[in-house]
Amino acid sequence: MLETWEELEKSIVDCNKCKLCKTRRNIVFGTGNKNAKIMFIGEGPGADEDMQGIPFVGRAGKLMNMAFGIVGIKREDVYIANIVKCRPPANRNPEEDEANACLDYLRNQVTLVKPEIIVLLGSVALKNILGKEYGITASRGKWFEKMQIKYMPTWHPAALLRDETKKVDFIKDLKLVVEELNK
Repeated sequence: MLETWEELEKSIVDCNKCKLCKTRRNIVFGTGNKNAKIMFIGEGPGADEDMQGIPFVGRAGKLMNMAFGIVGIKREDVYIANIVKCRPPANRNPEEDEANACLDYLRNQVTLVKPEIIVLLGSVALKNILGKEYGITASRGKWFEKMQIKYMPTWHPAALLRDETKKVDFIKDLKLVVEELNK
């Protein structure tokens, strides 16, 4: 376990632990408040994120920002990361070996941020953090607790772009997060 942000960020600069390093433009490490009470974890960067090196800046990120505004979350108050730090080709889901190669980076991020709540965005984040036996449809909107951190699985914002009806659930889930934080 690395002790500081500087050590962690330095450790990933030339990462070549999996094949995703061969096609990336930028490592998309994470962004936001490094002392956040809420952390969001997605699956992996898309094309816009790979270009800019920042998670959730494309269409799904804009939709997430809009939802944040509705429920009163400020993006600058949260920390946002992904299971994998490099873009999978054609925005496919990260393969198990790719996710496993990056999970130590993510564990370090969680340890350094020390969030009270982690919002798991989509099935890939849910399965890699809470376990393969969980499904997003059955788990979203329900609280889970592990190692003194509360987890709220919800739809990935990209799923909202494909199915507008999921926006209602996404907003409900984010409201539950805000309510829990304000207890």
